[in-house]
Amino acid sequence: MKSAAPAAVPIRDIVLLGGGHAHVQVLKRFGMRPAAGARLAIVAREPHSPYSGMLPGFVAGIYEYDDVHIDLAQLAAFADARFVAAEATGLDLANQCLTFDDRPPLRYDVLSINTGGVPESSAASAFATPVKPIGAFLPKWRELLAGGIRHVTIVGAGAGGVELALAIAAGEGIQCTLVDAGQHILDGFSAAARRRALKALRERGIETLTGFRATKAEDGQVVAEDGRAVRTDHVLLATGVAAPSWAAASGLATDADGFVAVDGALQSTSHRGVFAAGDVAAMVGEPRPKSGVYAVRQGETLARNLRAAALGGGMRSFKPQRRAMAIIGLGNGEAVANRGRLTAAGAWVWRWKRGIDLRFMRKFNDLPAEPVDQLAQDGSGEVQPAMRCGGCGAKLGADILRRTLDRLAIETSAATVRGIGDDAALVSLASGQVAVSCDGFRTMIGDAYRFGRISAHHALNDLFAMGADARFALALATVPLMADAMMEEDLFQMMAGALAVFREHGVDLVGGHSAEGADLGIAFTVFGGLGGDVLAKGGLRAGEKLVLTKPLGTGAVLAGAMRGKARARDVVAAIDSMDTSNASAVGVLRDHGVGGCTDVSGFGLAGHLTEMTRASNVGAVLNGPLPQLPGAADLMAGGIVSSLQRNNEQALDDFVIRKARPDAPTVRILADPQTSGGLLAGVPAAAASSCVGELRRLGYDAAVVGEVTATGLAVTA
Repeated sequence: MKSAAPAAVPIRDIVLLGGGHAHVQVLKRFGMRPAAGARLAIVAREPHSPYSGMLPGFVAGIYEYDDVHIDLAQLAAFADARFVAAEATGLDLANQCLTFDDRPPLRYDVLSINTGGVPESSAASAFATPVKPIGAFLPKWRELLAGGIRHVTIVGAGAGGVELALAIAAGEGIQCTLVDAGQHILDGFSAAARRRALKALRERGIETLTGFRATKAEDGQVVAEDGRAVRTDHVLLATGVAAPSWAAASGLATDADGFVAVDGALQSTSHRGVFAAGDVAAMVGEPRPKSGVYAVRQGETLARNLRAAALGGGMRSFKPQRRAMAIIGLGNGEAVANRGRLTAAGAWVWRWKRGIDLRFMRKFNDLPAEPVDQLAQDGSGEVQPAMRCGGCGAKLGADILRRTLDRLAIETSAATVRGIGDDAALVSLASGQVAVSCDGFRTMIGDAYRFGRISAHHALNDLFAMGADARFALALATVPLMADAMMEEDLFQMMAGALAVFREHGVDLVGGHSAEGADLGIAFTVFGGLGGDVLAKGGLRAGEKLVLTKPLGTGAVLAGAMRGKARARDVVAAIDSMDTSNASAVGVLRDHGVGGCTDVSGFGLAGHLTEMTRASNVGAVLNGPLPQLPGAADLMAGGIVSSLQRNNEQALDDFVIRKARPDAPTVRILADPQTSGGLLAGVPAAAASSCVGELRRLGYDAAVVGEVTATGLAVTA
């Protein structure tokens, strides 16, 4: 469990760029011992960090995907770190920020780089795939397998190339050829280790060609400088790594090969607020091979020095071992280990390697348990919050809201055409009718830019559900107390995300207000005009099909992410879904004769459908399985639900539930509160298939989820 730390206002931002072997240890150590006054973030291109030592075992079929990947979202949640799934493309040292191609720069006070290198060979093409970065290699490898590949040539006969060739031959039965520019395989290994590896290669029928300096890989062959050629289906490049070009271009000091030059403290020799570790770094005066073992060992020193750089304290020097132990799996239940002149081989060496690898992964994937109770109740019957959700999961329950509105007995003037009860209000002005709505919540993800985008989409959904064209917006932003520069950065990121969405939709941000608050949060009042007939909740007609434009499950996934229980890839899928506009869907629905429409948000599908059927004086039947975001059902089955779930489930009392227990995840997903969810609409039965097809063509994960009936509510789960 984490040790307790005194509450402190954050004053420094530590940003980790890359999810490499050193950074996962930084996250773990900060999670075990938080640094009061420092705020941590990790920016990573891939949400799951592969452990290079287990890649051959995965290819051979020994391990599953999750066995060989560290989940960065779960690890970040454990460390109370912001998780930003994005690819940085540059570094602005003068302004201390990372730069991106598709989003604003991200500021740091202290930066650590552990991104790895880039492929050493320039021969990468549609016919030749670098093995590193592994995150890019694995999707390509799956594609090759699906295409029925029968022969591969691996360029590079170092430890990685040899082990990969043996794994491919063992796991997939694919014929391999191994080529290298050197005079023998496993350069730098002992003669005994090379002999053992060659024996295993021969037993697997893997041809080895040395002195083969590959110059071209295309048209079904790889060609050497001396004219030799190997016919092959595809080429894998296992030739080592080079430095990323942006490192030197940024102005960081580098070695002769372009790797970030660091001292013994892993601190840049030119910029003291920047650190680097792993393959992207080069220790001045301590050259070492590019191997994951050094990054693993650098983690402890790096964590200590980042803490010291942010908050003060002495630096510690990293002392790299002179020689690292290399263990190569032979694909036959055996392995060979080599360090200097020492060599060992056999089944026991494989068991030893397997144990080392599994223990390493357990350190990051089997994290200390955190409490997951949704609510606690004291003796007076009062409900006390435990861990409360952000997003729409933080909204008040429908029953609380309804009772409050009843008590207020709100009266309106003749200028209000439609008031409380629909997605947006319609007011009549001298110039015509205007749709008005407001919505907002506190943050539910660590990425303030994506949060701003999602919040803008969510607010605009109310207008889209009415068939209105959004025109203007006002903002109310809250930012927690931190150092001024950090408050400014969070406000900028959040508003930049929202403004990007508003620009995409032709919406003018015309004003607003900002304040200090307990959490980062944003709310928008949005205004729009009506370009056609009003779409309303009360427009459903018996016989129509119910069409949903987005899958369900954001509440469960966000609750899981907050608790460090959701898989990173599922969190990213949920964020991508929430960061998808419903604007284009409205036009498709209109073209197919839409009647009633609403957006599915905080009250869940069941709650919003109930509102529609009451307003339309009809019933409805939902037909499962309903479309869901990946991971949502598993989280709900494990007891991870939004803090609004229990209140929303009161709407399920109105439904007849068929073919499932009321507590089944397939039923409970109906009450899952959606943030920036899809549109739910009634479409004539004859047009429903065409409507869904067009929505899918535009990129929506749309589906027919039921039909409108004369009376009653039911779900077949």
